[in-house]
Amino acid sequence: MKIPASAPGPAPAGAVGDFAPAGVAALTRPEHPFDTTTTAHDVAMAELRRLLALWLRHEPGARLGEDPEELHQLRVAARRIDATLGMFKRQLPAPLVRARKTTKAVLRSLGAARDVDVQLAELTRYCADLPEQERAAAEPLRVYLESERTRARARMVRALDSEPTRRWLDTLMQAAAENAAMNGADPAMAIMPERVQRRFRKLRKSVSRLRSKSSMEDYHQVRRRAKQLRYATECGAGLFGKPADDLLKPLRRLQDRLGAHQDSYMAQNRLAALAGDPASGLPPATLFLMGRLAEQHARVNAQVRETLIRSWRKVCGRRWRALRARLGQLTDTAGATSQAPADQPDPGAQVAAADLSPIGRAPELELRPVKH
Repeated sequence: MKIPASAPGPAPAGAVGDFAPAGVAALTRPEHPFDTTTTAHDVAMAELRRLLALWLRHEPGARLGEDPEELHQLRVAARRIDATLGMFKRQLPAPLVRARKTTKAVLRSLGAARDVDVQLAELTRYCADLPEQERAAAEPLRVYLESERTRARARMVRALDSEPTRRWLDTLMQAAAENAAMNGADPAMAIMPERVQRRFRKLRKSVSRLRSKSSMEDYHQVRRRAKQLRYATECGAGLFGKPADDLLKPLRRLQDRLGAHQDSYMAQNRLAALAGDPASGLPPATLFLMGRLAEQHARVNAQVRETLIRSWRKVCGRRWRALRARLGQLTDTAGATSQAPADQPDPGAQVAAADLSPIGRAPELELRPVKH
């Protein structure tokens, strides 16, 4: 599912902080085209406004709880806000940088509720092809998970209503509406290529450290690095052009496939913990079915290395080389522009700037549901 490009609908009372209507309208105002004067701060604020619009669109549905996808999309918005605040911490005002600490707390509350949604969805898929008698054995587990989901969602709503979360959202909204003063004027054409190249090096290093007996946490680290590279590439896709689009396709597949392994690993551990808890009160037939489900998760996890190797080859080959060449061109153009006299703009920079896409044409972020 892609990020909606239209303006969000009105949020219900109490869903967000008390910010001025003009601030909400500012989230979707047209952006200026990319050119040699565009700063990294401009890119960061454009991304932040877009993500806040996504938050406002999905928060009401996440609170309601009728569609698990709404919570998933809200969590994705928060995760990307966290990534944006981290990626541009040297170009953003201090209040926004400090807000990142609360972003992580928001993510934890959303993640706890989302995890139960994922486990329930997996149980439903697993039981779809089972005989009726075995589906009946799964019913006590489903009831238990539904109860856990109710409790997790209640905690999540309390966290969304809490004073720290409301202040966090107010801070973000005010900064987005006012386009708060930047820290310096670092050109996007100089900063964005460096951000992407640094994240690729970190991902490559994490992949090279993997061994046949590496833990699932080691693979999860690779997934986090892939996600960071993806976010940085998507954020600058309007500047990078087709090479970025070509790399993002296998990068998304790498992240999704490693995510499926991570979900299986976490589900396997939760099933083991639940089976070993005498207080759960689950009948023997249900425990037996849980054991079979755990075995299926274990088989999925055993294939993680093969999955990674196959996906990584498609990321680090010709697609990355093409994007790396584009990043080098942008870096060279930025350097030439910074050295040109103020009254004599560099001709090469003018040519390069003519090919740049507008910030307003934000990269299409495929916020698809978690695959299991």
